Amino acid sequence: MTATAGSVCLEVRDATRSFGGLVAVNAVSFQVARHSVTAVIGPNGAGKTTLFNLISGAVPPSSGRVLFEGTDVTHEAPEAKAARGLIRTFQLVKLFPELSAVENVKVGFHLRSRGGLLAALLRPRAIRDMEAAIEDRARALLHLVGLGSAADLPAAALSYGQGRLLEVARALAAQPKLLMLDEPAAGLNGDETARLASLIRDIAEDGTAVLLIEHDMHLVMNTADEVVVVDFGRKIAQGAPDRIRQDPAVIAAYLG
Repeated sequence: MTATAGSVCLEVRDATRSFGGLVAVNAVSFQVARHSVTAVIGPNGAGKTTLFNLISGAVPPSSGRVLFEGTDVTHEAPEAKAARGLIRTFQLVKLFPELSAVENVKVGFHLRSRGGLLAALLRPRAIRDMEAAIEDRARALLHLVGLGSAADLPAAALSYGQGRLLEVARALAAQPKLLMLDEPAAGLNGDETARLASLIRDIAEDGTAVLLIEHDMHLVMNTADEVVVVDFGRKIAQGAPDRIRQDPAVIAAYLG
């Protein structure tokens, strides 16, 4: 799927990153359309995480550009990109184990909530109403990811898979325009993975573009609109899941 100019959320142009003599990402280009799910796949060490780091701002590219909603954000810090609506689960702080699940989700609202220190100290009616709305929205997000019954449990009491779903809920609290998920199905059981797949499709259909790294090929092939395949830092294929399944280069490098 080739995005038209008006539908492009993210554009990566010839992104390259070298570490000494190692070229971890080599002139990779692709687009992510609004209302879509794009998956990046490839063998371990193929450069997927480095590519995500370039996009999110964790590391600068050696060359190439990253455009978000038509604006060049190549050298912006992760916090600036997050404020624009480019949210990566990896870049959020780790879960606070002593806080409840709902309190962890409320942390994600800090990018969108308003009110200065003085206003918070005085706690006017507007601030109290905002906090009540955030509480309600946080609980709704937990229900969305299947953790509604665990809302008041401490994060430390959740399983690893539940913790991953909690990270997704907290990322959604920041109201992303592009949600970057780094192996979101890792540690999830079958039921949790099925819920995640449905959730990812719902997120995209509601207007948030999704870009994910994932090794679960069943999830990728049944969720993604577009699949980008990288190997040894280079993009070797891109297309719809059915096309990628049959690509000889992909089969040789990864699926085989």
